[in-house]
Amino acid sequence: MFVVGHRGAAGVLPENTIKGFEYAISLGVTYVECDVHLTLDKHLVVMHDATVDRTTNGTGKIEDLSFETIRNLDAGEGAQVPTLDEVLAVTKGNVTLLCELKGEGVEQAAVDVVKRQGMDTEVMFSSFYMDRIQRVKQIDNTLSIRAIMASPSKEDIQNAIHLGIVGFDVHYRNLTLQMIEDAHAAGVNIIAWNPDTWAEQKAMIGLGVDGVSSDRPDILMSHLRE
Repeated sequence: MFVVGHRGAAGVLPENTIKGFEYAISLGVTYVECDVHLTLDKHLVVMHDATVDRTTNGTGKIEDLSFETIRNLDAGEGAQVPTLDEVLAVTKGNVTLLCELKGEGVEQAAVDVVKRQGMDTEVMFSSFYMDRIQRVKQIDNTLSIRAIMASPSKEDIQNAIHLGIVGFDVHYRNLTLQMIEDAHAAGVNIIAWNPDTWAEQKAMIGLGVDGVSSDRPDILMSHLRE
């Protein structure tokens, strides 16, 4: 049973910030998860949305803003929007990073950063878009990929397995025992995202998932220790 700090610990500290990732690691999570986009001048930044509006004091699409502009924004509690390089520096030797390929065209840039840091085995690339994780495998077949699906059909699961995934991330409200059995029969694991109360987290554990991704990893870690 492994625990993923979703966007660091998005229910506790500003999401996708260094302080959020450091906090999740301090809890003893197995993985932390982040999202990556490319700026106008092709810098790789860590943010979930395609715009900076929700999580910073700025406005506009990431792809239309320079790296300098985004770095001058407040991502919450005075934190800057981090780069993938900076997040990897925090996770290296501590936890595996689940790097969601959120922005269009980020695959090569994300792989390049991970390889430059020598962290091929410490990062898993994930996406809702199967062509993006397929692209990662085309760049380097030794890299690990995961499929994110809100409510996958059996065919969706089989198609993703053929791409060489190591696991699925499925929204907890849509997870079924059959999905888990199909995944395990194929030798891949399943993460439930994003149950954020202990009742929801406990239900996922009871269902037999391999891991839980949550904005509140503090709640889950506390109960698992008990």
